[in-house]
Amino acid sequence: MILPTLRHRDFFATPFIGSASALASAVFFLLHTCASAQEYPAKPVRIVVPSSPGGGTDILARQIAAKLTERWGQPVIVDNRPGAGQMIGLELVAKSPADGYVLAMAATPLAVNSALYKKVPYDPVRDFAPVTQVAAMPNILVAHPALPARTIRQLLALAKARPGELTYSSSGVGTGPHLSMELFTFMAGVKLEHVPYKGTNPAMVDTISGHVQMLMSTLLPPLPHLKTGRLRAIGVTSAKRLTSLPAVPALAEGVPGYEVVGWYGMVAPANTPRAIVSKLQKEIASILQATETREKLAADGAEPVGSTPEEFGAFIKSELVKWAGVVKAAKLPME
Repeated sequence: MILPTLRHRDFFATPFIGSASALASAVFFLLHTCASAQEYPAKPVRIVVPSSPGGGTDILARQIAAKLTERWGQPVIVDNRPGAGQMIGLELVAKSPADGYVLAMAATPLAVNSALYKKVPYDPVRDFAPVTQVAAMPNILVAHPALPARTIRQLLALAKARPGELTYSSSGVGTGPHLSMELFTFMAGVKLEHVPYKGTNPAMVDTISGHVQMLMSTLLPPLPHLKTGRLRAIGVTSAKRLTSLPAVPALAEGVPGYEVVGWYGMVAPANTPRAIVSKLQKEIASILQATETREKLAADGAEPVGSTPEEFGAFIKSELVKWAGVVKAAKLPME
């Protein structure tokens, strides 16, 4: 396209004054935004974890927060706000100022709640600015040692012989572990009784004490208790066994085709300046690429991601479609 020639006198013509003013305003805004990003963070940053301490979301958030504190010289604080299928914490972040000082370590429920609840106090796409997917990690089904089933096949046989009698706990209705188990029981054709808790830790405590027979959890929290024998692993939700837990079978070995991999990611309130989102993404991706971080995550059965905001946004949209299908197939009632 050939642009019209701008003559010297035209530049100062009256009709252009408004455009020049708008251009000046745009330049000022751009420079102000860049300056804000360079200064960021100028005060402590809060990462809201919408679940209780001790769960996989909490553990990853604290790892990231510690590294960001080291790099920035500003405190990065983890603030646990559990409840309502993670909606309490996520709503808090959605309604926070869009300045990069209140973030959320989100997980699978961000993409699930819309299919489970009639009233969700935020829109999972419109109300958040995706920063980066932090990690992907399977869940794990563990049991109290007294459960008379040591293998997947034994568990399925017991569940079929005693439909609805066996119990399992999770970190709450609509969480990734809950839906992982719902998909497993649906595909296996068995019925188990779900006992939801407000977080992984209380669910795990009651499983260890024998009040509940099994726990479907994110991978990290039960690992110490597997080593001590207080819990026994039944299987992981990945398609294949993990190199970090070679003795633990994949649930797919008993239910062919079954696979669920949970995810964690950082989000900010919608309309957070692009420059701040970009800085956060680059910092977190750099932390995830560090050998120390990668080795630690690999030992825990997690895979670091560090995707771009655009990639993470597209991923969240695909998860919304996927889990809506799972909820419908499992015939879970909308609350």
